[in-house]
Amino acid sequence: MNSPARHARPVALLVAAALSACATTTPAAAPAPVANAASSSPLPRTRAERTDYLETSHYADVVAFLDSLKALRAPLAFGSIGRTFEGREIPYVIASRPLVHTPAEAKATGRPIVYVQGNIHAGEVEGKEALLALLRDLAFAHGANVLDSIVLVAVPIYNADGNEKFGPQERQRTEQNGPEMVGTRANAQGLDLNRDYVKAEAPETRASLAMFDAWDPDVFVDLHTTDGSFHGYALTYSPSLNPAAPLGDYTRSLLAELRKRVRERDGYETFDYGNFNDGGGREVSTDSVHDGWYTYDHRPRFGTNYYGLRNRVAVLSEAFSHDPFERRVKSTYAFTSELLSLVAEHGRELKVLTSRTPDMTRPRGLVATGVPIRSALPDHAPSQPVRYEILERTGDSTRTQPGVPRGIRRTGRFVTRDMPVFDRFVPTLDRPVVGQYVISGRDTATRRRLALHGVAARPLDGALPRSLEEFVVDSVTRASRPFQGHLETRVFGQWRPVGAESAIADPYVVDAVADPSLVMYLLDPESDDSFGTWDLYPAPLAPGIHPVRRVTLRTLR
Repeated sequence: MNSPARHARPVALLVAAALSACATTTPAAAPAPVANAASSSPLPRTRAERTDYLETSHYADVVAFLDSLKALRAPLAFGSIGRTFEGREIPYVIASRPLVHTPAEAKATGRPIVYVQGNIHAGEVEGKEALLALLRDLAFAHGANVLDSIVLVAVPIYNADGNEKFGPQERQRTEQNGPEMVGTRANAQGLDLNRDYVKAEAPETRASLAMFDAWDPDVFVDLHTTDGSFHGYALTYSPSLNPAAPLGDYTRSLLAELRKRVRERDGYETFDYGNFNDGGGREVSTDSVHDGWYTYDHRPRFGTNYYGLRNRVAVLSEAFSHDPFERRVKSTYAFTSELLSLVAEHGRELKVLTSRTPDMTRPRGLVATGVPIRSALPDHAPSQPVRYEILERTGDSTRTQPGVPRGIRRTGRFVTRDMPVFDRFVPTLDRPVVGQYVISGRDTATRRRLALHGVAARPLDGALPRSLEEFVVDSVTRASRPFQGHLETRVFGQWRPVGAESAIADPYVVDAVADPSLVMYLLDPESDDSFGTWDLYPAPLAPGIHPVRRVTLRTLR
């Protein structure tokens, strides 16, 4: 897989290239990155570009790059989504033609709003560099481009605190092929921001959720780099993997077309995200026949899984960690720019889908059977051709290349073989669609946390619904070790009509009809990633009556 030849075009052509994305026409190829442009270019360059991809941008470099775009009067709007744990502003950039500055102005255009985020894991630096370059190229491109058809919200350095904790890649990102110095996975609190979307404990997460509520993006894109297996793809991707995500199947159809375009227009092979799982050590296996290709977790603690529950398109991008840094940046750039073009083409269709309630966009029959709130990988999966590299053992403990495990040598020999591809989850527990939940108004912490997710709790007006049900907890299990500062918790029990002896102090109602997938995942006692999973209620969960009651949609009607 060779890098596209067009990456070497002169800067004058690069700046003038049109990224056609009219909703009624077929777009031209996206403008190539300026990464290989001549140093005489008047446009600013990222730190990665200036150092021939030996280094990645510090926080100050990102701020200086954005300031240079302002100084050149780039048609962009700039702001901050909030502050990090250590107090750094998290910059965002709005790009559209004509330029909008507020969510109301963006909504008034009738165009899809696309929110692209880089650097949630600050050692995975490709998204940060690619997004900065893409903003520059779109802003200064002449002729029609995607900014005539979408509103782009770009957050290039989300985990700004982790970015500044530079250390050797050998320690920070052991399975990555440069650059030599990178930031850390976690934020300054030690939290993995891509496990925080449900519990929302980090200030960065709360700022992100506030942006989701304010701008209500139709598409969310999260740019990462794999930790991963020695496969044969420049980049892997995934839609929201949660079966309750209303637009999950639709997103898969977009990604299938995107894969074709990135191959034909940019020269990069891409595939559904995954890793080999060979039992004895997935990443260091030198087996010539892998037993399967497995995707990651489906739970909404992960950003793209979470945002899919909000009846939106969500896309995960994972550059190939074993490629050279330059190629990783360019493949991320190509994937993102082609995705923007594809969204622009489907803009009218997307706006219709995201304006509907989730019930109207679910696959047929899902409302009748309920909302999946627990899921698992299936026992079997269809086989597909998967490309991977043959590795060899060196017989000693030396490291042959950055990012390659000690004692392993890359051969550069690739094969493609059929194997089971586990790229989606199946429901293991459905529950009836809930119309309302009832909680105690005295539980202000839960009300505040719901508000972070854009979910309101209001005082009950009148008597409790006669069809109100309560969950009787028979037993509770907790993990033996903490994860992200919590012992993950699961309750077992059953629902029953609320008895006359049950009392709810100062009852508040949470309406779930408009967004049942999200609200049920957050509040249902049996959900596999709820507030209860993280044991966030005022009192630890224990046998007895669960603090959340429900009224199902069928009884509410």
